[in-house]
Amino acid sequence: MLSSRLHTFAKRSFATAAKAASKDAPKAAPKADQKFKVVVVGAGPGGLSVSSTISRMLGKNQVAVIDPASTHYYQPLWTYVGGGLKDFSESKRPMSSVMPANAEWIQDKVTKLDPDNNQVVLSNGKTVEYEYLVMAAGIQINWDQVKGLKEALGKDGVTSNYSPDSVQKTWKFIQEFKGGNAVFTFPNTPLKCPGAPTKITFLAEEAFRTLGVRDKTNVIYNTSLGKIFGIDHYGRVLQQQADERNIKVNFQHELIEINADNHEATFRNNADKSLSTVHYDFIHVAPPQGPPSFIKNSKLADAVGWVDVNKDTLRHNKYKNVFALGDCSSLPTSKTAAAITGESGVLKHNLIADLEGRTVEPAVYDGYTSCPLVIGRKQLILAEFSGYTGKPMETFPIDQRQISNTAQFLNKEVIPSMYWNGLLNGVWTGPTKVRKALQFLRPNTY
Repeated sequence: MLSSRLHTFAKRSFATAAKAASKDAPKAAPKADQKFKVVVVGAGPGGLSVSSTISRMLGKNQVAVIDPASTHYYQPLWTYVGGGLKDFSESKRPMSSVMPANAEWIQDKVTKLDPDNNQVVLSNGKTVEYEYLVMAAGIQINWDQVKGLKEALGKDGVTSNYSPDSVQKTWKFIQEFKGGNAVFTFPNTPLKCPGAPTKITFLAEEAFRTLGVRDKTNVIYNTSLGKIFGIDHYGRVLQQQADERNIKVNFQHELIEINADNHEATFRNNADKSLSTVHYDFIHVAPPQGPPSFIKNSKLADAVGWVDVNKDTLRHNKYKNVFALGDCSSLPTSKTAAAITGESGVLKHNLIADLEGRTVEPAVYDGYTSCPLVIGRKQLILAEFSGYTGKPMETFPIDQRQISNTAQFLNKEVIPSMYWNGLLNGVWTGPTKVRKALQFLRPNTY
């Protein structure tokens, strides 16, 4: 009898211990529907640059690119589209035409990141497994953060060059403008191409002069920032141009509401928290932007929501088989296509070393970015600098603060070709070599 009780007790104790051990043990990874050596999330310039190079190296069935879009846009051209200098059709190509031949395109969106199991989950519920993950998912535009903006956009003089639909309305609204208040905004968030809000301001002001309505127009630039441009080396020239052209610049002014019925825009002064309302006859809005929600809600995110990577190597600070570049990354530099050129070269160097099993000195990103500041149909200030140091990193042996027709031609006609045929194909990784080769010719301007 006693022996039977001891046996029963032992069985129960064993079962309890086994259950506890099972609870504490790591869960097995869910079975993946597809597996790849490298998965790239996002088919913008960063994602295509990396996937083009890596898929050429690894061959077919090794690299996947996940992106739901059927069209690829060269968005830096939208300033020229909105300013009447380029046709919208020049800014787009079918995604199928720019996707690397050796990469598998998964035309879906990622809804969940599971870096503990090296997997991503798609909107259709399927799971994709990776050995290495490259995040190049871009930035999320949050139209709803400005009350009334989404409903008003593209109607009655309300436009934005940040939308593929409304950018096609910008030039139309500028041409139809008969005078009054022309208002331009800069949000209180990070945004892609932070020079774009000033560019369209200057192009529109020039157009109003050409159309003969400038003397009846108040050109107002309301920015949430404390200066017209973050890098003083170029910002001083830009502010001088605004002053000379009688563009009213209001600092610390954040757009919070559009009342389309009354043509009114409400701004919050972020210095003293006061509110002010401005009547508009034309308004160009640079919308609030932020990290994509699926990244912000994942273990890859930093405290703000960007992919948390080392600013030098572009490798994730916790998950060493994860890299990121471009707008979705935590890199403390401007979110521009020019920055992506330099970032892509560094990321590919470090990723390829891992793929080949080599221990090498990591490539280091120096924060290079560029913001070609368009101030007229034939006028441009070619700003190149490090977002890390704020110091100029100019390519050409001249003082690039000078307003230049040649720089405008370069940005408008030459760089788009370099984008389509160089950056997206993975063969253009920025002007570092050119800058170094011309260094001995550079004047001591800074």
